[in-house]
Amino acid sequence: MKFLKISLIALPLFMLVYSSCKKDKTSSATPTISFVSIAPNPAIKYLDSVKIVISYTDGDGDLGIDSPDAKNLFVTDNRNNVTSGFRIKQLAPSGSNIIIEGNLDIILSPQGFTDDNDATEIATYSIYVVDRAGNKSNVVKATPLVINKQ
Repeated sequence: MKFLKISLIALPLFMLVYSSCKKDKTSSATPTISFVSIAPNPAIKYLDSVKIVISYTDGDGDLGIDSPDAKNLFVTDNRNNVTSGFRIKQLAPSGSNIIIEGNLDIILSPQGFTDDNDATEIATYSIYVVDRAGNKSNVVKATPLVINKQ
């Protein structure tokens, strides 16, 4: 009977301690991204550069590349389906096979209108990245950007 009482006290205590232990982080070799912010919003047509911030996680650390001409981050302006390529610098040493995560800033040049008859236009952007192994991340959409004439 004494053993049963001790077991009834010890078991819940053990479960509480076990469940509070930090689990090892695991992640996929395919990078994942999420939208963080876009600014300024609203932006002034042909005047304001636009900064989009995304967060990333890559399970094997092969996001980014040393080649200055490489493009591995892509932003599509959904108003006209024009995609611009950008470079993410190599974020971890080659062959390191570690989980990397952080934020990336994307700077777009000042935006114009697709219809110059309007005083305001709404732009949305779709974003994805590709790692050195060719794995394409999920595609995220930035919140709508309001572009004003002045």
